[in-house]
Amino acid sequence: MEWEFNSYYTLIAATLVLLLGKFLVKKIRILRDFNIPEPVAGGLIAALVLFVLHQMYGVSFKFEKPLQDAFMLIFFASIGLSADFSRLKAGGLPLVIFTVVVGLYIVVQNAVGVGLATVLGLDPLIGLMTGSVTLTGGHGTAGAWGPTFEKEYGVMGATTLGMAAATFGLVFGGLIGGPVARRLINRQGRKPISAEEITNENTNDNNDDIFEKAHRQRLITADNAVETLAMFAACLAFAEIMDSYDKQYLIDLPKFVWCLFFGVILRNVLTGAFKVNMFDRAIDVFGNASLSLFLAMALLNLKLWELTGMAGPVAIILAVQVVVMILYATFVTYVVMGRDYDAAVLSAGHCGFGMGATPTAVANMQSITQTFGSSHKAFLIVPMVGAFFVDIVNVIILSGFLNFLK
Repeated sequence: MEWEFNSYYTLIAATLVLLLGKFLVKKIRILRDFNIPEPVAGGLIAALVLFVLHQMYGVSFKFEKPLQDAFMLIFFASIGLSADFSRLKAGGLPLVIFTVVVGLYIVVQNAVGVGLATVLGLDPLIGLMTGSVTLTGGHGTAGAWGPTFEKEYGVMGATTLGMAAATFGLVFGGLIGGPVARRLINRQGRKPISAEEITNENTNDNNDDIFEKAHRQRLITADNAVETLAMFAACLAFAEIMDSYDKQYLIDLPKFVWCLFFGVILRNVLTGAFKVNMFDRAIDVFGNASLSLFLAMALLNLKLWELTGMAGPVAIILAVQVVVMILYATFVTYVVMGRDYDAAVLSAGHCGFGMGATPTAVANMQSITQTFGSSHKAFLIVPMVGAFFVDIVNVIILSGFLNFLK
């Protein structure tokens, strides 16, 4: 028996999950100490409740997927619309270095997956499905590559496996990012910022703080809200057009990449050529709200009973991938990016999209900066690399592994 929730009830459920997560993080110290994002805390409890109901009564739940996808696209559009070229220049060499670090990790992730699959007697291609296809790539890439693995390479059930592995990664990407960064920051001796400092940061209207202070009050007007929504709609429309064209003639990038790309172009054309004063506060509000709602809906759609059905060898591969991500973020990402506070926040972000998705990465970083203070460098670099460059790099590296395994 399946209970289907339309868009209205899905939105209500998602907001209840967020309120639950906020309450849990506020009341349970261990969640605060490990900097678990509020949508992850509330979403996991909701997923467990749905799992129990499914096991006891055989009922499953279907929440409106297009609404979840829409909030994801709005979030990526907000990243693009906040990416002023003058800010991107500030990323400079660290942005390039971080992209290289991420690219090397994709190679490691696939090597671990293929190597373990071979040792455990599985098709090496399953190693790719439990590597960067699903973990760095997420559900979108898993859905795109799954049918290809089934039709062209004969990997039966690749799409189902991919979705389960991507779900596993989404959960653990949100669980390990905060603890990894917290351990690195504690090693530095950095203390949490005081309540007064939090208040000062939340009231400081700095446009460079896009996404960094999700709980900060921002004053917007109805006119600004409508203008911003129109830009979001333009980004989503462009992504819809390019997605169908891309599937036929280009390299089939995820739709959110086109959403982000058009947001970058639209912002810089409006500000550079037409001298439009972009209202970043409205972009920030809609972007952060969409991020939280997307994560809540993603976890509501988390079918834990599908994860319990994963074969033992696949579960072993994914468990090892979690350990490898923690070690890489601690001893490579953190070290190469400078061993400072920004490097620790970058490590939390890398755990987020290295195992799950860019929204998880941003949520991880927000949970850290709300406790220890701002990290402009991390919030400049991670959204652009995690949402744009990593997908291009991932496609290139995956193609190389496929050619090698043939």
